[in-house]
Amino acid sequence: MSDAATIDELLSHLNPQQRAAATHGDQPLLIVAGAGTGKTATLVHRVAWLIASGVSPDRILLLTFTRRAAAEMLRRADGLLRQLGHPGATRVWSGTFHAVATRLLHRYGKSVGLPSQFSVHDRADSEDLMNVVRSDLQLAKLDKRFPKKGTCMAIYSRCVNARQKLDEALDRYFPWCKEWADSLKRLFDGYVERKESAGVLDYDDLLLFWLAMLTEPAAGDAIRQRFDCVLVDEYQDTNTLQADILYALSPEGKGLTVVGDDAQSIYAFRAATVRNILDFPKHYPDATVVTLEQNYRSTRPILDMTNRVIALARERYVKNLWSERVGGQRPRLVHCEDEADQAEYVIHRVLEHRESGVDLRRQAVLFRASHHSMLLEAELSRAKIPFQKFGGLKFIETAHVKDLMAFLRLAENPRDPVACGRLLPLLPGIGPGKARQLTDLLIRGGGDFDAWAQWRPPAATAEIWPSLVALLRDLAATSDDLPSQVHRVRKFYTPLLEAHYDHAEPRLRDLEQLETIASRYRSRTRMLLELTLDPPSSTQDLAGPPHLDDDYLVLSTIHSAKGLEWDAVYVIHAADGNIPSDMALHDADELEEERRLFYVALTRAKNFLYVCHPLRYFRPGHGDQHGYSQRTRFLPKQTLDGFDQCTTDPPDLDDSSDAAGATGVTSRSIRRRMSDLWR
Repeated sequence: MSDAATIDELLSHLNPQQRAAATHGDQPLLIVAGAGTGKTATLVHRVAWLIASGVSPDRILLLTFTRRAAAEMLRRADGLLRQLGHPGATRVWSGTFHAVATRLLHRYGKSVGLPSQFSVHDRADSEDLMNVVRSDLQLAKLDKRFPKKGTCMAIYSRCVNARQKLDEALDRYFPWCKEWADSLKRLFDGYVERKESAGVLDYDDLLLFWLAMLTEPAAGDAIRQRFDCVLVDEYQDTNTLQADILYALSPEGKGLTVVGDDAQSIYAFRAATVRNILDFPKHYPDATVVTLEQNYRSTRPILDMTNRVIALARERYVKNLWSERVGGQRPRLVHCEDEADQAEYVIHRVLEHRESGVDLRRQAVLFRASHHSMLLEAELSRAKIPFQKFGGLKFIETAHVKDLMAFLRLAENPRDPVACGRLLPLLPGIGPGKARQLTDLLIRGGGDFDAWAQWRPPAATAEIWPSLVALLRDLAATSDDLPSQVHRVRKFYTPLLEAHYDHAEPRLRDLEQLETIASRYRSRTRMLLELTLDPPSSTQDLAGPPHLDDDYLVLSTIHSAKGLEWDAVYVIHAADGNIPSDMALHDADELEEERRLFYVALTRAKNFLYVCHPLRYFRPGHGDQHGYSQRTRFLPKQTLDGFDQCTTDPPDLDDSSDAAGATGVTSRSIRRRMSDLWR
């Protein structure tokens, strides 16, 4: 495989900048990959080139932000290598930061005091455990306004991931919670102690313990010596803790490659920081920066406009995206009368494109916040246009799925208080207080379900209690295959689900699908870890390709649209207060992130781009009271030359309506006045 002609064949489809990045040597490398410039292809070819050049696959670490991204990259790299007669890339270490951390903690965790077996809580379970400690400390009784569990968890996670003192985090991100700083310190201490006693880790712990292992001499050296090359995708989305892990993993930067686009850093609410990618050359002064600018997605008119928008960013890597696709419709800035007019315009254009051959699913409506699409959703339903909305609750976060998973998690770790706290109140006759007593009883009994077998349940619980204990005992000791375990739990849980939830049938179908999903995992431990670390959005994510009978329009928040593309994109509510969000108007850094978010929306379009600006907004519940909006500040005058500006088309009038048109009264305006009655 050292044959130069063979390696040239491997790289034959890359442009010069992509090739330079793929074949870079050992010095630290930053690939600044603009939107649609073939970032994934470049990273895939770099992995393949490293292996073809003699690097052992099991000495390569590939860090991504989703399991799917890692699997897809390795599949493509493996295909490239096998075409050339190479064994492939299947032995590459790959996965999300949290998944790789879990794998390393199982191997080296004893060096930092971790037990050989530990459970991992997802965000919702962590919030529940935080709430248990919050209740134990009676913080809400002392002050009814004390922050709820979700806010407490957000503050805690911000401190950990941003490596930030509590007082600093409160000053910057949670100023309304500053008066409870001392109580929050007590809460967080109690939360950490409770996790340790229960043998559980949360998402943040996985990264914290990974970093701790890297700073411990024996384990740190062992981990660093495992890898010759480290590659990180979507580096602009990393937080400070992840950057510290990378610095400790590769102190000199030898064999280190990071890929990302500062212009698409949009996850500060998750503690991600654009500083990581902007400051990479400062941390590694001998780093090489390769910029990818040839865009393979959008037409040149779209790119000319998006370049103008991002050029106004306060700090950035300069890149001017270009395309060989020189033709195409110029982007349109559409001034709409109001929200209803905006919805009418979008629907008209969507159907127009559909008639010209652009399927509904190749079109997307993007918006800053989920509620921005409410009126449009109603109008789409009225027009009988099918749509799917993205950015909502994930499948694994639904109540019934979490209930079933609690049975499996408790069998895996009987000391898990959150699993107990979720499962026990499902039973008749057991409330939160009794559930807490039973949780303590099980923990004091060392996690042996005999402690529950000896408990005398109340009359309402007496019939079901022996069956529950027997089920959990069997699950804890079983060697049955995983689908059989899920099947047993599902049968036991079905009457409880029907008693607790409305619309039981679709929930039961989800659980049947979960039983099918279980067949894909070697063990219960593996399934619990993977579904916690990288949860699917729906059952289709793990059950094979979706089977849809019809076409559908895509509605999506901009955050959920990142990394995707459509032939036609409609960005709605391009008005100050919506884009950018009014919550970001008083902070310069947040405002810059809002600019990047708008840029992400614009760069999703391949052929057609519409940016809609409603000129006025009605105030719900106030009759015809309304306010006039300002076009988003991200489209100042110097950007407008990149658009064709237009207003929405007036309705067609027949000959009999001339008089009405002359007076300015139309059927449309009459309908608007009528709708004011119930706005």
